[in-house]
Amino acid sequence: MTEGSPAEARPSTPSIPSTQMLVDPRFMPVADLFFRMFYKPSQGGAALACYLHGEPVLDIWAGWSGRDKRWNRDTIVLSFSTGKGVASTVVHRLAERGLLDYDAPVAEYWPEFAAAGKETITLRELMSHRAGLHRARGLVPGRDGLLDSKAVADALAAAVPDPRRLRGPGYHAVTYGNLVAEVASRASGTPFQELVRTEIAEPLGVEEFWYHVPENQRHRLARIFPKVNFLPTPWSTTSAVLSRAPGVRGLAEAGMAEGFDELMRSPRAHDAVMPGWNGVFTARSLARMYGAIANGGTLDGVRLLKEDTVEQLLEVQTRQRDYVLGIRPNWRLGYHPGWVALRRQPLRSVGHFGFGGSGAFADVETGLSIAFVTNRMGNAFTTISDGRFPRLGAAAVTVARQAS
Repeated sequence: MTEGSPAEARPSTPSIPSTQMLVDPRFMPVADLFFRMFYKPSQGGAALACYLHGEPVLDIWAGWSGRDKRWNRDTIVLSFSTGKGVASTVVHRLAERGLLDYDAPVAEYWPEFAAAGKETITLRELMSHRAGLHRARGLVPGRDGLLDSKAVADALAAAVPDPRRLRGPGYHAVTYGNLVAEVASRASGTPFQELVRTEIAEPLGVEEFWYHVPENQRHRLARIFPKVNFLPTPWSTTSAVLSRAPGVRGLAEAGMAEGFDELMRSPRAHDAVMPGWNGVFTARSLARMYGAIANGGTLDGVRLLKEDTVEQLLEVQTRQRDYVLGIRPNWRLGYHPGWVALRRQPLRSVGHFGFGGSGAFADVETGLSIAFVTNRMGNAFTTISDGRFPRLGAAAVTVARQAS
C-alpha cells in the first residue's frame, strides 16, 4: 500500500466510453430512483456515483445540462457548499504532516487574524463554525467583492467575531472556504487551488476538483437554474428585510451578500477560488474522495488519510444549536453527518451538502460513499434544497447495510 504524499504513485484512470455507465446489480433500486427524477428538461440533469468498500458500484447520469444539451459523462457543475468537504480534506492532509494543528490558534499561521480579539480562536473552532465570522453580507464592498479572495481574507482577519460563537456554532456559509484556504495556504506556502490538485486530485487520479475552473474545461459546465432568489421581491430587498428579522437574521448575514444571487449564476464565479461556495465537480470525483474516507482512508492502494484521522473526522465537535441554521448540525471537523431519509441515520458518516441539492458523504459504518451533483436547484417551492439527495442517500445506505 502506498503511503500518502503529493509525490506518491497515483492510480491511472482507464479510458471509458462517454456513454458507458456503471450499475452494480445490488444498486439497481438506487439507479431506478435516480432515473425517475430526470425525464423532462424542466427537471434539469444530474449525476450520481457510489463506492462500496473502495470499489465503484454506481456511476450514472441523466437529464439535461442546458436547454438543448443532454447531461453526459464529462458534465461538471457548480455544487456550492459541497466544496467545503473537499477543502476540509485538504486541511486534514496538511495536519497529518504536522503543518497544521487543530488546537493551535489560527493566528499562529495567519498573524493578522489575531485582530479584534480573535487571537485565541483555534483551527478546531474555525472548522466547526465557531469562529463567529459567518457574515458575508457587507463583508467587502461592491457586487463583485467576493471574487477578490485577498480582500475577503483581509476583511475576515480584521473582523470582530460574533459573540454568539461562545454559545454555539454559526454556519459560515460563504466565509468558511476563504478562512480554511487562507490558513492552509499560509501554513504550506502554496496557493490553495494548487493544494487541491496535489493533495486531492492527483492522489485520487481525477482532475475535477475545481474552484477556479480552467478555461479549456468550461464548455463542460452545466447551466444551473432557476434564479437563486425564489421570492417575488428583489434579492437586495429580501436580504435587507431578512437581516433584520429574528430567527433568520443569521442566515441572511451568512448567505445573502449584495449581488450574490447574480454572482452564483455568472461565469465570473469560476474565475476565483472561493472554496465555501464555488466548487465544481463531477459526482465521480466526489465519490472517489469520500470512497477513500469510507474505506479507512485508502482507495486503489493509495492512502488519502490515516485511519486515526478518519476517526477524528467522525467526532462531533459541538452539539449546540447553530445560530445561523437554527438546527443542531452536530458539526464535525469541516463536515456534517450524511442526512438521509431514514429513521436510522448513518451516524458514523461525514460529508457536506450544497445549496440547491448537490452533496456527498462517506458512511464509514457500511464502507459506502455517495455523491450527487445537479444543475436543477431545489424544487417548485424553494431553490435552497429539496429531498432528492436525502432519498437517494437513504436508498444507497439501505443497500449498503444489506450488503454488509
